[in-house]
Amino acid sequence: MGLTKATIEVLDEDAIQPGKLERFLDVQFNPTEYTLSKGAQIAEIGIYGIDSPILQFVRGQNQRLTLDLYFDTSRGGLDESAADVTDLTEPFFQLVKMQPATHAPPRIQFTWGLGLSFKAIVESVQQKFTLFNPNGVPLRATLSMVFREYKTLEDQLAELKLKSADHTKVHVVRRGETLSAIATEQYGDPAQWRAIADFNPEVANPRRPAPGTLLVIPPLEEFRRSEGNLR
Repeated sequence: MGLTKATIEVLDEDAIQPGKLERFLDVQFNPTEYTLSKGAQIAEIGIYGIDSPILQFVRGQNQRLTLDLYFDTSRGGLDESAADVTDLTEPFFQLVKMQPATHAPPRIQFTWGLGLSFKAIVESVQQKFTLFNPNGVPLRATLSMVFREYKTLEDQLAELKLKSADHTKVHVVRRGETLSAIATEQYGDPAQWRAIADFNPEVANPRRPAPGTLLVIPPLEEFRRSEGNLR
């Protein structure tokens, strides 16, 4: 059984340019390692008189794939007839450039056998040349690449299967927020502001609570049961 080579497939048909950017790009050598990373954007909400700010999840961040690809045309020496290594690296460099037909870098799929399949847009490419023939033509290169995960809104909603909150939460009111806006953020429905107001009867102004107010955000099912309106 032969070695499975990593490949990059250009998913945007309009970005393909024969002779410049083909549909499939085969790496010369498989990477020796790769890194997958993902983060979350967290907001700090400062409240006067407490020791640490309240942390609130804002949104997730794209997963990133980082790896190095190696290219070598030296054939073990400095033969002046050896091909310029940029002939091999240039198609990969095109992946981060705006393409004429799409006005954007293309969406791609990085696949390595059964272990890695990553749909992404290339965020950055850094070319490092480390070997040259006597005429200064580069013969060896390392491409450090960062791929940023690409998912449509429909894909993400299908994966998350978002539902009404099923756990009680605490929300710290930000300046200018209304209960309708908070209900939209928490439940996806501004009309559910009453659920929040009824669970927080001590709030002086239920429509526009003061900044820094701690609000209990109840599960909608719990609110409906309390109203005798469970469906």
